Amino acid sequence: MLWAGRMRLGTFGILLMLVHASAACEFGPLPYSVTGIVCRMTKPAALLLNQETAQVIQAAFRNAKFPNITGERSMRLLGKVAYGLSNIQVNDLSIEKSEVELKENDAIHIAIKNVTAFFKGTLTYGYAGAWFLQLFHSVDFEIESSIDLQINIKLTCQKDQVAADASDCYLTFHKLALHLQGDKEPGWLKQLFTDFISFTLKLVLKSEVCNEINFLAQVLANFVLDLAANFVQDKDISVDISLASVPLIKANYLESHHKGLVLYKNYSDVFSDSVFSPSLLTESRMLYFWLSEHILNSLASAAFLDKRLALTIRGEKLQALFEMEDTEAQRKAVQMIFQGTSYNDSLAKVWSLAHPQISLQPEGTVVKSLVAVEVSIFPAGEEPLMVLYMEKEITVTIQAAYAEKKLILHALDSRIEFKVFKCTADPSGNDPSIRNFLQTMISVVGIPEVISRIEPALTSLMNSKGLHLFEIRNPEIITRKGYIIVQLDFSFPKHLLLDFLEKRL
Repeated sequence: MLWAGRMRLGTFGILLMLVHASAACEFGPLPYSVTGIVCRMTKPAALLLNQETAQVIQAAFRNAKFPNITGERSMRLLGKVAYGLSNIQVNDLSIEKSEVELKENDAIHIAIKNVTAFFKGTLTYGYAGAWFLQLFHSVDFEIESSIDLQINIKLTCQKDQVAADASDCYLTFHKLALHLQGDKEPGWLKQLFTDFISFTLKLVLKSEVCNEINFLAQVLANFVLDLAANFVQDKDISVDISLASVPLIKANYLESHHKGLVLYKNYSDVFSDSVFSPSLLTESRMLYFWLSEHILNSLASAAFLDKRLALTIRGEKLQALFEMEDTEAQRKAVQMIFQGTSYNDSLAKVWSLAHPQISLQPEGTVVKSLVAVEVSIFPAGEEPLMVLYMEKEITVTIQAAYAEKKLILHALDSRIEFKVFKCTADPSGNDPSIRNFLQTMISVVGIPEVISRIEPALTSLMNSKGLHLFEIRNPEIITRKGYIIVQLDFSFPKHLLLDFLEKRL
């Protein structure tokens, strides 16, 4: 018996999106100590993703390249009977039920009940009798099948990345019938072929279907890794999501642990003092992300080295900063600083002089940064003139939220300490009115203005990675001493995986 071609029947690897995990890599005696990122998906998320199984099966079947099947058998008095099935296609498919179970410290068990599939194609058969009588014929056929599938997906590790093993796969046939030319009651010769072919077809399907499930499970594992790696990368800045420890597979959740080291050109990131423990996360929400304070500090350092922590303000934005209130003191300070030059002929630059320091506390994310501000004017017909330069250490506490597909940042309080102050309107620096005005302006308007610039920039970055495709419900961003937890419920974007399958199958 021979058959050729590959059948792209993958379906059940979708649940590999539940976790990046490992069972074969070697880790140190204290693997949690190098854990920077943790992802936990609970049983409700597994059940939600399992609902997409039917659509994935249908997409895989539609794009499947089924093998041709040939065989022959010697019969007493009749000689050899040979047959071949070709041009096999799926005509119809339905699934009654799909279930998923997390087997603690073992595997993801997926049970697909009553997969009813109808295949169509061409049957060519031949008979060579003992008296050299030869009969050959080609007819259309339809195969009616009812199958249960059971797959145990184990998660292994290759080169510190996840690899899926779905070779533990079983098919149980409740029904497998071959109908020739629509005839449900074939004659004795057709019935003879039907018996031969049904037996052979079972062997082929058991082998090919399980092979393809295993193949697609690995493809989907790579797809998830690529998706995650892309999400934590922007230009030259990226995050190492290789595994830091063996995953936890519990009856109610899956959990994977990642190094989370920031990668940027020659920047070297080292981390070995994580405070993570599985007890820090609960099981009440569908999805949890745990991030170490170290990651945020490293990302801030990389952003500083990449010269991203700079802002230019001019025109109406600059006017809004300096005219936050209509008072005599404000008008006097503005006149002294800008010397009568319009805001359209002025420019303010704000940039970080050193790596910002980030501390995660119960009250929020505390950001401490040494910042420089430079204001220049461009009088008509004259050389540009720097009228103000100051360096200040700003400490601000920020709370973050996510709503309506947007990141929202709220500054709770701030402290400002001037380190350097130079102003052409006050060369001696003895006039407290200008400095007091600037300190008020920075805390009341300046910091909120910077935050308002950061919000859409980060939202746009996350959306460029596909976050807006998900329906995220009731997200919470919780800060604790040394770490942050993001917990949420979600709906899976159905077309995301289907589009991927359509391209790959």
